[in-house]
Amino acid sequence: MTSWLRLSLAIAGACVLASCTGWQSSFNAQAPQADEIRRLLLIFIAVSAVVWIGVMVVLFFGMLRRKRQNQQPLDLHEGFERRAGSVVLIAGLLTTVTVLALSFVSYGAQRTVFANEADPVTIKVTGHQWWWEVQYQADSPHLSFTTANEIRVPVGKPVTVELESADVIHSFWVPSLTGKMDLITGQRNSLQFTARTAGIYRGQCAEFCGIQHAHMAFTVRALPPDEYSRWRHHQNQGAASPGDPLGIRGEQLFRGRGCGLCHTIRGTLAGGQFGPDLTHVASRDTIAAGTLPKTSGNLAAWISDPQHIKPGNLMPKMALQSDEMIAIVHYLEQLQ
Repeated sequence: MTSWLRLSLAIAGACVLASCTGWQSSFNAQAPQADEIRRLLLIFIAVSAVVWIGVMVVLFFGMLRRKRQNQQPLDLHEGFERRAGSVVLIAGLLTTVTVLALSFVSYGAQRTVFANEADPVTIKVTGHQWWWEVQYQADSPHLSFTTANEIRVPVGKPVTVELESADVIHSFWVPSLTGKMDLITGQRNSLQFTARTAGIYRGQCAEFCGIQHAHMAFTVRALPPDEYSRWRHHQNQGAASPGDPLGIRGEQLFRGRGCGLCHTIRGTLAGGQFGPDLTHVASRDTIAAGTLPKTSGNLAAWISDPQHIKPGNLMPKMALQSDEMIAIVHYLEQLQ
């Protein structure tokens, strides 16, 4: 029995510790805002642990305390009543002080989490069922562009994320960088964070938004400022025209089969606004909002039967011959 207990505790401890690390963890803080949230979380955990241990100790001694036999159970014992009243009063005062202290600490953390620095990079994120539209704002319209599901930000520079929803309530959450913020139809919310370390941080919709809520992920890749500038300049360009026969046929099929009615590929006649922008889709790491790694096989599977992979999404099943599928996938893989 002892060995089973030790094994259970070891497994439980491993599971708890494993959930506290990685690229989607509040304990892996990589921004000042996430630092404040982690500090606040640790304070609340410590206070809760002390309260829980105190309650368990009192309960334990209460269970072990031998109850004295009393000839008159309804008789009052003034000494005991005074002591019990003092204990209740002290416990009430301690509870009040604890709640006020935690409220003060929480308010102080919110001032840091919701502070806004000057001259930020502005990104507008719109939640859809079930993917993320990402628009990089600029003073000049020709310097603005749109991507999907994967966000790039510069290290050391504040980033303001403006949040809107196109349908139901979603929630933007990147635990390593900042806290949660809801996306609500008809209302614009915003948050700001400053990534201090280059890397990839996973985000997730944190508000149940439909049957594919769990498959509505995204990543935030923090880049050095020079690399970010080069990436942004490249993303602002239109798609390059294919130079090989298979790529040319793939582009023709992309338009001819109606893909361009839903998707935009800047620099071509495909100008649909219903689905994700595919101008540089080949530069992304995943497809279908983090559901699958971007590979040739996954692209073909997604195009041929998206409902099998992500039931309920708004992309229709495409009836394509094998040679047509090969050409379209080849074309999309050239959109770097």
